Order: sequence, then C-alpha cells, then structure tokens
Amino acid sequence: MTIPSDPVIGVDVGASTISAGLVCSDGTVFATAQASTRGGRPVVDTIFTLIDGALAAADAGRCRVAGIGVGLPGLVDVEKGSMLSIPSSWLSDLGDVPLAALIHTRTGHPVFVDNDVNALALGEWMFGLGRGTSSLATVAIGTGIGAGLIVDRRLIRGHLHSAGEIGHLAVSLSGPRCRCGSIGCLATYVAGGMMSERARERLARYSNSAVLALTGGHPERINSELLFEAAADGDPLAHEVVDEACEALAIGIGALVNLLNPEVIVITGGVAASLAPLQDDIERRVRRRALAPALDATRVCVVPADKRATVRGGAALVLYEMTRRSLNV
Repeated sequence: MTIPSDPVIGVDVGASTISAGLVCSDGTVFATAQASTRGGRPVVDTIFTLIDGALAAADAGRCRVAGIGVGLPGLVDVEKGSMLSIPSSWLSDLGDVPLAALIHTRTGHPVFVDNDVNALALGEWMFGLGRGTSSLATVAIGTGIGAGLIVDRRLIRGHLHSAGEIGHLAVSLSGPRCRCGSIGCLATYVAGGMMSERARERLARYSNSAVLALTGGHPERINSELLFEAAADGDPLAHEVVDEACEALAIGIGALVNLLNPEVIVITGGVAASLAPLQDDIERRVRRRALAPALDATRVCVVPADKRATVRGGAALVLYEMTRRSLNV
C-alpha cells in the first residue's frame, strides 16, 4: 500500500465506538481501525492503541505523520486539549483528562482535540459536501445530537467552547425534561436513545401498537430504527413518536437557516439512515419554520453515518488548527 507523504491521523471517539485512520491531504482515508468503548478497558488506552496502529501503518508506508486530531463527544477546551467534565457527558472518564498532552507525550506529534461534531463539520467543509463553500452546518443525530457550525470559513466554537449544542435548543414550551435538566430540548424528540424513551413511556396508552411485540416483549430493546420501520408500516405509537421527531427537527433546521444562513446543512449520524426516506417531508415542514429566501439558498442533505467521514473530521481538525495557529487567529 502506498500512502502519500505527510498524512495526518484522524480519531473519532464516539459514545460506543472509537475509529482511527490515516488521512491524506485530499481526504483519502487509509488504514482504518475501530474498537469498542465498552468492555471495561479505559477509553484512553483504547485511543492509544488505535493511534499506535495508525502510526505503525505510516511507518510501514515510510511516511511521516504531520499531526493527530481527535474528536470527542462532549464540550472540549480546545486550548487545554481536554474534554470538560460535566454530568451529562457520554464518556465521563475522559472528563478533564489532558488528552492532547498525553498523546503528544506518547507520540511526539502535534495533537489537537475538539468536539466530535465540530471535527465532522470541518471534514465535510474541507473534503465533503461543503467543499468550496464559506458556510456550513453539520447536524449529527445519534445517541445524542449536536451541530458543527462554520461561518465565513471559520469554525464557531463560542466563548466557552459550547457553540453548536443544538440538541439543547428548546423546541417546546413544555416538557419533556432533558438529561441536561432543561425542558423541551430538541434531543428529547430526535436523539435515538431519547426517542426510545418516549416510546416506552407511551406503551400503556397504545394497546394496539405492535412495537412491543416487535421486540419480543422486551421494551428495553426498542430503538429508533425499529420505531421508524414501524411508523412506515402504520403503527400508531411509532408514527406519533416519529412525527414529533420530524417536526422538532424541522424547527431546529429552521432555526439554523434563519440564524446563520448557511450554504449547506448536512444531517448525519446513526439516525440519518432512518431519516433519509423522510427528507422531502422534513423539508416541507422546514418551509413552515424558515424564511423562504434563506431556505431557497440552502442545500439540505441527509447523509447516513460513515466512519470514514468521522475519521476525516479528526484529520481536518489538524489541518484547520495548524493553519489557524500559524496565522495566530
């Protein structure tokens, strides 16, 4: 295998899976590997192992790694190189761990960390659907929901690095209560795990629903994929949950269009595959929520999750940060 000179290593740390790979300057991904965050092994050790594997692949290809970028599932202090420790973090054992410094000490390479959806947005902007644009919003919907925002060719991080937390945009004047403590958050309607919770809460009210039977009588097995499939077959419980999810998502997209006026909105993540057949319906709902001229100028794309895209995000983070810091901006 021939690897172009000076690739970068991209790492995506998800709530359940970590992916890593070598990425060249045009976004081509080589030597990818994945590992589970489950099983009791410290997450930091798993990250180290995957990075070691990518470095070994680079050595075998006789090329020099230019840097390492890591996307993390939480609020990240980019300058300190660590994920903030907050109760609602998906991987709390990474909270306040100086990950960038640890990886740099281990490898000797420049290391940059950021929120995983910020990294994903940079990857789409540099290598994917947003290439050549000046503005883009990436909305990743999986276990949770977050957004990466690029405006005028700059990643928007916010004063406390918490910009893009669209999952906690209020889309309802009343409940349900979110894990973050607020009420009516977008995540409570659209995020995969929370959709399942909403369905389980309503089982007793829908005696004619087939959802429970589809799980073999095990409500804990209800997931978003099952709900979308059951809704397509006309199940009333699943239809109600999915209908609310689509309406809430339309409110969120409308807010992005009206507030940021991006050229492209990319909706991705584990739930995106189920949302893709509903894209036309979602866009009709957005029409009721967004300014027409702004929406007409915005391309909305629903793209199922792709581990290569998330790895490219970590690589794009390296390229973006090296440029930003060299310009001292």
